[in-house]
Amino acid sequence: MEGLCMLLKRLAYPCRFSDMIETRFGRSVSELCMITNRVMDFIYDTHGHRITQWNPAVLNPGFLEQYVAAIEGKGAALDNCFGFVDGTVRPISKPGEQQRIVYNGHKRVHALKFQSVAVPNGLIANMYGPVEGKRHDSGMLADSGLLRDLEAYAFSPAGLPMCIYGDPAYPLRVHLQGPFRNPHLTPLMEAFNASMSSVTISVEWLFGDIINYFKFLDFKKNLKIGMSSIGKMYIVCALLHNARTCLYGNKTSSFFELEPPTLEEYFA
Repeated sequence: MEGLCMLLKRLAYPCRFSDMIETRFGRSVSELCMITNRVMDFIYDTHGHRITQWNPAVLNPGFLEQYVAAIEGKGAALDNCFGFVDGTVRPISKPGEQQRIVYNGHKRVHALKFQSVAVPNGLIANMYGPVEGKRHDSGMLADSGLLRDLEAYAFSPAGLPMCIYGDPAYPLRVHLQGPFRNPHLTPLMEAFNASMSSVTISVEWLFGDIINYFKFLDFKKNLKIGMSSIGKMYIVCALLHNARTCLYGNKTSSFFELEPPTLEEYFA
């Protein structure tokens, strides 16, 4: 418990280990460093599969049907969409030899990228990464194996295919839909795009929540490749965000009026 408190203090706001000695924990810098790293490794090794792999606890056919109903209830045009996929760019300190590999020309920052699937109860159901910042979202999708998992598991209790919704960067598939991209859109196409855009914003809320509650991730000068486990840290923070959502809910779950599972159910 003490180790978990140390990790949460470390991630909640950018701080030095030396700042944590007198204010809270009364241990040496080396002890604080080793303990927080050990706890982070434990969380990742023990529970990382809940977010880095297809998790039946939150993505079984019964829950997928609930997600579809919640999204459709908010005016979405698709009647079989259970979640949203998007990539996020996390800026890091400018590295040495790897700077060209991790440079993201669109955001104009050196960064690592992650792919996330958000569901309407406020959880990040699936995450892939980190990958180098220059990778395109479609490349991340191919490497993640998400389409393979969707083709295997994304079906309703009646056996009908369900899909996730992404931006125009993603290809169109039975289990992956996106907006109309025609040069000239009909009124019906525009209405479809608008209805889906109004609910897709929820995935951006979740990305924002992770940074708001774990501001250490936003201090890019201390996020150095080779000096700290940057990718593992982001995934652990996403898991901790899910745990917090199970306890208190968030903006996404309130918007879709869908309660997340209890902490015991999620980590069962």
